[in-house]
Amino acid sequence: MDPSLYVILDRAAARGRDLEEILDATIAWRLPHDSSSGEKEWPTGRLLPLAERLRDRCRRTGVTFIVNDRVDLAVAVEADGVHLGQDDLPRAPPGPSCAQAWCWAARPHSVAQARQAQADGADYIAVGSMFPTQTKPDFELVGPELLRAVRPETKAPLVGIGGITRANVAQVIRAGADGVAVISAVCGASDPAAATREFVAAIRAERDLTRRASL
Repeated sequence: MDPSLYVILDRAAARGRDLEEILDATIAWRLPHDSSSGEKEWPTGRLLPLAERLRDRCRRTGVTFIVNDRVDLAVAVEADGVHLGQDDLPRAPPGPSCAQAWCWAARPHSVAQARQAQADGADYIAVGSMFPTQTKPDFELVGPELLRAVRPETKAPLVGIGGITRANVAQVIRAGADGVAVISAVCGASDPAAATREFVAAIRAERDLTRRASL
């Protein structure tokens, strides 16, 4: 799974546009996709059909489909994994009832939490919020500094999240992230496909520069 860019689908950030259309605009890049965090309050009966359609689109093109927070929904739609915060349960994969390729992510806010996430078997660790964000009003700002502190402590891929834009994405990669997760910067863009291309190019270019500088 390429950790360069995770597009989080969110109806609020999409400003009423269809999430399936946004997915289609970005899916040609074969990116991991996180199901919408903006629909957590929807009843399962309403959210399930949407999740199934998004999963099917991802599955047809080999794109990883990850559900945000809802382990029950991830299991029901046979998603590729689940993205969990520090206050979400369980802290480890739900077990053999899930697909063999099941993966899960943690969102730590400290070096100690990142170490614990790795010990618990997280497939990747999302660190944030990198910058102030309007998507999650209750965000905890940890900045790229936490990425720098966590990087030597884990071999798991690190994904920066929160307030990331095309203008500041290079800072996040230089701080130690393998990739980033974005909501508004792609989901709310006037041209999601173009925004995706620009992000992928910027991330991979900065990642190459960082690797060469470390040789």
